[in-house]
Amino acid sequence: MTCDPDPAQPEGSADQVTRKVHAALDRVAGDMSRIGIAFSGGGDSTALMHLARDWARGRHLMVATVDHGLRAESAAEAVLCHRAAAGLGLPHATLLWQRGTEAGNLMAAARDARLRLLSGWAARNRLEAVLLGHTQDDQAETVLMRLARGSGVDGLAGMAPRRDAFAMTWLRPMLEVSRAELRDWLESRGIGWLDDPSNDNSDYDRVRIRKAVAALALPVAQLAQSAANLAMARDALQETAVAAAEGAEARQGSLYLPRTAFRRAPPEIRRRLLVAGLRFVSAADYPPRREAVLRALAAIQTGARVTLDGAIAEVAGDWLRITREPAAAGRAESAVADGDGKCLWDQRWLLSGLAPGQQVRALGYEALPELKWRLSGLTREEAAASPAVWQGDVLLAAPLLKSGTGITATPLRGLQELQALLYTH
Repeated sequence: MTCDPDPAQPEGSADQVTRKVHAALDRVAGDMSRIGIAFSGGGDSTALMHLARDWARGRHLMVATVDHGLRAESAAEAVLCHRAAAGLGLPHATLLWQRGTEAGNLMAAARDARLRLLSGWAARNRLEAVLLGHTQDDQAETVLMRLARGSGVDGLAGMAPRRDAFAMTWLRPMLEVSRAELRDWLESRGIGWLDDPSNDNSDYDRVRIRKAVAALALPVAQLAQSAANLAMARDALQETAVAAAEGAEARQGSLYLPRTAFRRAPPEIRRRLLVAGLRFVSAADYPPRREAVLRALAAIQTGARVTLDGAIAEVAGDWLRITREPAAAGRAESAVADGDGKCLWDQRWLLSGLAPGQQVRALGYEALPELKWRLSGLTREEAAASPAVWQGDVLLAAPLLKSGTGITATPLRGLQELQALLYTH
């Protein structure tokens, strides 16, 4: 990997790459002044870093590399990444994944860890978004992987140029450029990159798909175009779902969807409304599995109460009410006030007026009788899942049930957040 500045840009296809990526950056990040770049040292992210640096025009760019520690060479590669970024005059940070006892899919755990580490780094540095180096090839591979899993319209629409997740905005400005075009662009400028041997490891689904695409000579551009066509269909469904949610109400952290509109909506729109409602209440980063949602919808149609992904959905008069599941709230980590007497809890509440040493966790069922919870207007489950302030095992305050303590609890989500979830992809 070289750290030399880019030489003069040659004419031809390399210029087309520059124009495409810079135009995409204008669309997704043109109004931003502080932007991060996720940099692995591979060809795609190397091209992204150089292209973004040339486009920045006074914007503040920062670069971060996540060292997952999954290969012996990763630490040395992170050093090379640091040198490459420094060679372009860009501040660089290496983020280490302290791997715990994650069970299940290692690559999925590593992906989520990468996004969480990058999100935390970006937030600490007041960055508005992080650029990711996904290409047209990645888009085609993603569509085929999701097709094999039986994904619906959202999944087959592929990756979006902009996505909000893990409390950060993620931007993909290279989805219209192929991996080969980027390699040619780098070589035309004498810029080197690192090759990750895991990209040839057929133990991974994406690598197997990538090899199948090459072996069958599948047209990457056309696959990506199919994703774009499905994205237009997805956008139409999102607009319909937003219209069906008209009249929804957010009450003390719970969501109330108009029952009549929900019942009359087509099945796909009901699915979207339920998924958005569940995520609104649970603050989950990902939607529940499609099969589980479809079973929940069938149960709701019969009038049954459904518990899914840390939330409860049930018919309540003219509403479909979605509330936090008390057991899930009870599993949320306790929170301690900062120097201003504030804290965030359960990714759902902002509490203010706290004193040092006081903790926030779920109220639970045991304290409800003495607090006369019925007078609060909350359901029993809503009250049990609500935030409470504790000093050790001593209950000090339950802001949603009893006022006058000087402690307030404000929901982090309103109808604007519901609409954003309905548009999420």
